Amino acid sequence: MKTILSADQMALTVKRLAHQVLENSPGLEDTVIIGLQPRGIYLSDRVVLELGRIIDPIHIQYGKLDITFYRDDIRKSLHIANATDIPFSIENKKVVLIDDVLYTGRTIRAALDALLDFGRPKKVSLCVLIDRRFSRELPIQPDFAGKAIDTIFSDKVKVHWKGREEKDEVILL
Repeated sequence: MKTILSADQMALTVKRLAHQVLENSPGLEDTVIIGLQPRGIYLSDRVVLELGRIIDPIHIQYGKLDITFYRDDIRKSLHIANATDIPFSIENKKVVLIDDVLYTGRTIRAALDALLDFGRPKKVSLCVLIDRRFSRELPIQPDFAGKAIDTIFSDKVKVHWKGREEKDEVILL
């Protein structure tokens, strides 16, 4: 087991990611934040909280997207759906998708399919806490990444969030 990000490093990384999102969409004008269920919402909740410390929270449009039935591996194992909560249109908006770990890219492909049910965005950006760079099966890259790591297929990256687990940390098993 190796620690990739400690609790202090995670806090700084979340703050940096929020600032990067804001740098690319000043004031979040015509921009919406979408956290991916189930694990991406822990990061998106924190990014949105940090954004609310920087700008007036009234300007933050935040939704949560479940992609269970858009996955291409749905037949291989049983998945329990989570709630989708997107109380706004994404039509012609800039969408920032947020997930915890970018691995093969299949989750993001499913999220892109699911997004189309809510309108056609002007642009989609991807924000992740961990980018497992050399594991991609699809040509998907993050626009904002907390940390890029090189792993092999058998490695496991675990993201622990305080409140759900004992403490904030990212570990490599």
